[in-house]
Amino acid sequence: MSEKIVVGVDIGGTAIKVGICSMEGELLHTFEGPTEVEKGSDVVCDNIAKYAKQIVEESPFTWEQVEGVGIGIAGFLDIANGIVKQSVNLFFDNVPLKAILEEKLSKRVLVNNDANVAALGEAWAGAGRGINDCVCYTLGTGVGGGVIINGKIVEGFAGMAGELGHMVTVPDLEAIQCNCGQMGCLETVSSATGIIRMAKDAVARGDRTSLTFVEDIMAKDVIDAAKAGDEVAARIVTRAAFYLGKSLGTMAVVLNPQRFIIGGGVSKAGEFLFEQIREAFKKSAPAMAQEGVEIVPAILGNDAGVVGAAGLIIRS
Repeated sequence: MSEKIVVGVDIGGTAIKVGICSMEGELLHTFEGPTEVEKGSDVVCDNIAKYAKQIVEESPFTWEQVEGVGIGIAGFLDIANGIVKQSVNLFFDNVPLKAILEEKLSKRVLVNNDANVAALGEAWAGAGRGINDCVCYTLGTGVGGGVIINGKIVEGFAGMAGELGHMVTVPDLEAIQCNCGQMGCLETVSSATGIIRMAKDAVARGDRTSLTFVEDIMAKDVIDAAKAGDEVAARIVTRAAFYLGKSLGTMAVVLNPQRFIIGGGVSKAGEFLFEQIREAFKKSAPAMAQEGVEIVPAILGNDAGVVGAAGLIIRS
């Protein structure tokens, strides 16, 4: 067997997920092992190398067939040099991850931000397959994102490009402070956290809503209530969709991507949410910037990170 393969590694605070992909982006095998952050960065790096070798050993492939290893990690990075300047979840501080792993694995290693990597996964082998220019949003605890132009991640000079959740979209009268320190970030209204906050505020105000009787409100509760006809919940979801659609309109005139891809837990609301996002987008972008543009759900789910990490070797 002489075909080449690429290995992707998605590093989380609890688990490290490793995958083998074909050169066309097909996910062939996966493996998951504990991160063991409590044992320090040296052990985490050892685990990454161990799991990467183990998944290949347990597959029909050989280590000689591995073209390279891509790494996705949350934190502040020096992407060009593969240095993790800071990763709070992993307790990494100026760890030269690329150099360490290239020494351990004797393969080319590339490191990038986890949100960028997930976006690349969708662009390369998911909902953006065959599309050169797309923008990906992940609606979870926050709003993550990544920008893919000409098939490659847009990183910016300091690696901060694609921080879509921190676009200021909410007007001053409605804005609250984001964790990043700015007022009115998209993340404050369109993330699961933002939706939960707005729901709890409504309950605290005494608004007439079925959410009053929900003990521990989650974003899914708000969306389900909205679908069932709860007017307060519907206003919250509409607000989240409106500002998300507005941010898409901004990206459309700046980058003119062919496709917007939206994933994460909140996106599971389906067409109920997507119809409202598309409507807000139509009101927020000039007609010429909308022409031919699609807004679609992500399809790779939890595999986006590991596939995108592998894609770094192909698309960099």
